[in-house]
Amino acid sequence: MLVLPGSSALSDARFELLATEMAALGGGCVLREVVHAYVVDVTPEHTVNAERLAALLHPGTATAADADVLTRSGQRVVAPRFGTISPWSSKATDIAHNCGFAAIERIERVTIVGIDGLRARADHRALDALIHDRMVETVVDSLDDLAPLFERSAPQSYREIDLLGAGVEALFLANTALGLALTDDEIDYLAEAFAGLGRNPRDIELMMFAQANSEHCRHKIFNASWEIDGTQQDDSLFAMIRHTNEVGGDDVLSAYSDNAAVVAGHRAGRFYPDVSDQDLAFPR
Repeated sequence: MLVLPGSSALSDARFELLATEMAALGGGCVLREVVHAYVVDVTPEHTVNAERLAALLHPGTATAADADVLTRSGQRVVAPRFGTISPWSSKATDIAHNCGFAAIERIERVTIVGIDGLRARADHRALDALIHDRMVETVVDSLDDLAPLFERSAPQSYREIDLLGAGVEALFLANTALGLALTDDEIDYLAEAFAGLGRNPRDIELMMFAQANSEHCRHKIFNASWEIDGTQQDDSLFAMIRHTNEVGGDDVLSAYSDNAAVVAGHRAGRFYPDVSDQDLAFPR
């Protein structure tokens, strides 16, 4: 695993805000630095040109952090949740492959939070809550703890929920255990549907149903009728959002269709690579 230092992860204003919030927790912790680092999984028995890769990954307008930021004491390292691949990683890895880094399996960007006064083996839960999103990120003590980031789990089989044997209560328990956020009427619908099929539902089927019928996909709440102090409202919440486009969307060519929107723009020039100076820009 190759680790390259990046640049500052926060603007000055956001750094000061985090420093203030951290100081308010007490315990004598003082924010020292918040910088990105790039963690690279390289194909076994291969190497990459680290200097060339760093030039590709580093934002051109930012100041690179010193290499010793990777080894300083007093750190919390924020990484994507183990077992997931971040959107940033997908794009960065594709770009690296297109630029000739065939030996790279995957690149992830992590954030090193340097803290003076950080005590080892202390309870860092309140501190970690300030620096990461627990839904999509995880926090470890050091860069040495990032090995699970690139571990590949063996495919697993599905698991059946014993609806036929234990009744609808089995679906209620699965709803909680799997975090499906199904409503009571959805659970009743599934119980009736699978009873009619004469078989138990599988966990992957319940997960698929939950996502397809989630608020994100179906907008059940945002499209629902609602009242304020007993007065029925003319528009749903989603209709109120669409209203902005209806009354002021003169330059909107397409909206609320196919999960995308298109706005009118202006003609502009484009930059094209000059293949004749490729070797000059990226020496082999």
